[in-house]
Amino acid sequence: MRHHSTILRLSAATAAAALLLTACDGGGEGEDGGDDGDSYSIGITQIVSHPSLDAAREGFKAAFEDAGVEVDWDEQNAQNDQATATNIAGTFATAGHDLVHAIATPTAQAAAQSITDIPIVFSSVTEPQEAGLVDDWDAPGGNVTGASDMNPVADQLELLQEIAPDVESVGIVYSSGEVNAAVQVELAHEAAEELGLEIHEATVSNSAEVQQGVESLSVDAIYVPTDNAVVSALESVLQYSHQNQIPVIAAEGDSVQRGALATYGINYENLGRQAGEMALRILQDGEDPAEMPVETGEVLELVVNPEAAEQMGIELDDELLDRADGVVGEDLEELDPEDGDEDSDEDSEDDVDEDDE
Repeated sequence: MRHHSTILRLSAATAAAALLLTACDGGGEGEDGGDDGDSYSIGITQIVSHPSLDAAREGFKAAFEDAGVEVDWDEQNAQNDQATATNIAGTFATAGHDLVHAIATPTAQAAAQSITDIPIVFSSVTEPQEAGLVDDWDAPGGNVTGASDMNPVADQLELLQEIAPDVESVGIVYSSGEVNAAVQVELAHEAAEELGLEIHEATVSNSAEVQQGVESLSVDAIYVPTDNAVVSALESVLQYSHQNQIPVIAAEGDSVQRGALATYGINYENLGRQAGEMALRILQDGEDPAEMPVETGEVLELVVNPEAAEQMGIELDDELLDRADGVVGEDLEELDPEDGDEDSDEDSEDDVDEDDE
């Protein structure tokens, strides 16, 4: 499989050291947190609860805990309603927070539209430039930066072909209102052309339409992108898959733990930590979000689900199971970034920069 270039993150230990050296310097309006007992006020706005986004939230908070920084958290969930996300952003704009963490594209867009005078650090946003959050991946240009969950879509479709070589057509259900999902579908079309696969689409406007969308497809396999509406209704996709023995490849590991067949994708808790460490650099080191490049997930994990494979009529070979970073049904330990599949300089020179996709 091909690997994609990533940006090395600041470790928690380094962040803690920076905290001790910069007790008087900060990027927000509040007092510096850390050993002197002061704390920050940070608002978290999340579009909806599902395992991937929840893991990103907890990873973000863990970065501050690991660095010994006290935070007064204001956590809000829009329950997958854009109007609620807009209201949360408006409240945060006058709440006096030092920083806002926006989880997923819709909440990040709402925050960016309402908040211009304090830093916003996002996570779980696939294409921040297409979403209008930054001017450029390398130079955001405003008060918004963060960690993207851009997926190796081509690698995931290659994984599907490896596991189920007879597959000729792949169905994708996605939300017409999510920019991130549309970007992934475009990437899937590009990859499918090279791999000799056909992509069939079904668009939905909310989670309630996912079952109807997937049932409208006549395909050999299903690909589930990082689409909040679809992932929230994943069980509808899996029910159809099991009934018809159609393999489901997911964009991330939490969906595999819920019953998808496999993924080669991002660990969302690590992605949240990465965003948290970026926030620490803003608050403690005084870094400017306008000049902080958007980062991408550093660790890609191969996760497989043998029980799901059996339900989908797929036999997983021992070689695949042996090289997997996680096998559902066995003890799944958190993958340390240094132990995962990180990209080497040699690999990245041969790859197309996903920022341009």
